Amino acid sequence: MSLARVVLHESAAWRGSVCCLVEPGMESHGIMKIKVLVLEDSAVMRTMLIDIINASTDMHVVAHAANEVQARVAIRDKNPDVIILNAEMSAMKGLGFLAEIMREQPMPVLVLSDTNTRGSKVAQRALELGAIDFVSRPNSLTSGNSRAVADQIREHVRVAYRARASFKADRRDKAPAHDVPRKSATLANSVLQDKVIFIGASTGGTEAIREVLTPLPAEMPPILIVQHMPELFTASFAKRLDSLSRLRVKEAEHDEPIKPGTAYLAPGHSHLSVKRGVSGLVCELSDAPPVNRHRPSVDVLFLSAAKLLGAKALGILLTGMGKDGAQGMLAMRQAGGWTLAQDQDSCVVWGMPREAILIGGAQEVAALKGISELLQQRLRMGERRAA
Repeated sequence: MSLARVVLHESAAWRGSVCCLVEPGMESHGIMKIKVLVLEDSAVMRTMLIDIINASTDMHVVAHAANEVQARVAIRDKNPDVIILNAEMSAMKGLGFLAEIMREQPMPVLVLSDTNTRGSKVAQRALELGAIDFVSRPNSLTSGNSRAVADQIREHVRVAYRARASFKADRRDKAPAHDVPRKSATLANSVLQDKVIFIGASTGGTEAIREVLTPLPAEMPPILIVQHMPELFTASFAKRLDSLSRLRVKEAEHDEPIKPGTAYLAPGHSHLSVKRGVSGLVCELSDAPPVNRHRPSVDVLFLSAAKLLGAKALGILLTGMGKDGAQGMLAMRQAGGWTLAQDQDSCVVWGMPREAILIGGAQEVAALKGISELLQQRLRMGERRAA
């Protein structure tokens, strides 16, 4: 592919150069494209990512950098809309630089991650620091799934671009090490045993789920969660939530009994639903085909809640791209369950909650910071009605 002319920018504070790629005719025809900065220390990977981005008509690489010094110059001079960052770069401390970006000039950052255990931990920490999402590092553009890999990266860039408005000055390292949630009134045992909470999320959901779970007391009804995430990442995500929350948080297992005080996260390889077992409710895992292009799917979880539990189910739909969960939330509401969607201003991507609201699936809409308290209020209302 023919790349563009190369312009070198010199910085008085730095003797190197930042390479900025400009497509011919891009400016003269007034085409508005997504401006992407590629921050990667591997020359081969940089070239691969540049080719992927510049092959699309709605985005282009305005600069690429091999270290944090070059990246700072590029951010200052080119003001990119989206950054693609290899958080494991050997020439710099990628996570430290990400934290710096979120403190000083918050913007959408996509993190490149290797599909291994170390890569999953790095990606998880990057999401906690404020990265909007992660994408797997492409191995080659000549492999059989090269088109799918390239399309996935470009789609992530588009999502990140649409989420720019949500990046405000307060998007910085918000991982609360070990926040101590404020005390809440203990719920009656009848509520703990009778109700089940269902949560669905996608892009931006790791931070949103943490925000909902960490203020909750240990005495809560069971919680079942679907977060769109590859299977390698769900175990580490569950462990992270478990370390931050008073609740026990774990990956769901097939036929596992559902107990109060525990949150069950769908593993990245299976749909999660609720079913009735011999002695009570249990988790059901399935490798059935993806729904709404996802496995696990929020709709699968929510529809099972509507069918089995009716008014005993409480559904929460958080930030995410697409429409997964909207129909399931509508079914929950029609079956008598309580439903709540995250509002536009607090979403990283207001896609899934928006779809649920548009079709009438959301009984209430709330900002992220108020969802935990609203959930507890609703449970206390049910407690009074049962009394």
